[in-house]
Formats: sequence, C-alpha cells, structure tokens
Amino acid sequence: MKSTLEGYERLLASGPGLISRSTADPRRLVEDCLVLLEQLDDARTLVDVGSGGGMPGIPLKIARPDLAVTLVEADRRKAAFLVHVAASLGLDLAVVADRAETAARGALREAFDVVVCRALAPMPVLVELCLPFGRVGGRLLAMKTAGEDVAAAYGLLGGGQPAVVPAPTEARSRGTLVVVPKLAPTPATYPRRPGLPAKRPL
Repeated sequence: MKSTLEGYERLLASGPGLISRSTADPRRLVEDCLVLLEQLDDARTLVDVGSGGGMPGIPLKIARPDLAVTLVEADRRKAAFLVHVAASLGLDLAVVADRAETAARGALREAFDVVVCRALAPMPVLVELCLPFGRVGGRLLAMKTAGEDVAAAYGLLGGGQPAVVPAPTEARSRGTLVVVPKLAPTPATYPRRPGLPAKRPL
C-alpha cells in the first residue's frame, strides 16, 4: 500500500493545478484523506463527488482495495488525469466525467454505501449534490473544517441529523468530518438542474 500511495503522491505533484500552493505537500493531503478509513466500516461501494485530483477517493481505494470506487469529476482535464492515475497504478476505478447534478440522475443514483467529498462546497450545496448518490442505509462523509456552518436541509433530501466528528490532521489542524446518514430516498426533484444548487441553496 505504501508504495502505491507514494506513486499517487508523485502523480499528484506532477499534475499542474491539482493542488494549491498553500497545501502543496501531497503526502500531507493523502494522509488527510485517510482519516475517513475508520468511518467506512463494512462499506463495499463508494463514490467521491467532485473528486478533482482524486481525493479522497483514490487514497481510500489504495488503502481498501476491496472497495468499488467511483470518481465523479466534471472537469474533463481532471477526469483524464484520474483515468491516467488508475492506469498508472493499476487501480480498478470508475471515472465519470460529468456534473454531480447530472450523474446523480442516472445509474449512479442511490447506488453507494458511502458518499465522500473534500472541499466541494458549503453544506447546503454539498448535501444536494451528494446525498442523491447514497443508498438508504448509507451515509455521506463530508470533509470540512471546524467552525464551518453545517446547517442544511438534510431531511428534505432523505438525510438524518448529522454528526460532526473531530478529524485533525497535519494538513488540517481543525479538520472535521460531517457524517450524514441516508434515512429515506431522495425525492425525484433533487438534485436540481446543473448550477441551481449553488445559485439557490436549499
């Protein structure tokens, strides 16, 4: 596992625009993603929404090879990078180059035990983009920072009361996980059309 993680870190560092200068240490970023491992329990399917350079989905796949992992990324250049990483490291990953609002209305809807995201959007936007992917009985794991507002219309989207779990790491000393259980199917009206969740948060 260690050598594969190091290989991913090298690929991440070589891709322009994948990590910001303020958090430019790939090792720290990968370790940050791995705090999700203890929340996965017996999950078998996982989707990373707005995957960007593959975080947290790729580190979790490397650490848990048994997981069936899907990466959703609307930026075609980044999606191509994810395909390149999977091929280079021999990872069995599915990459969906589409917006979350669109991808969540097809075969991926309510198909996953766990939905994960990192630095995706404020919670009212994030839950509309992510919860439709989770199966009833599954959960959303959102990587956030302590002090961020976690108020959102969870119940409207089939979610339950969230739990905020401290998850500090070297990369994020005030890191937290917002854990949202999926208690009921998401109504067919959500997610709304592309762009609307961000423009008019629930």
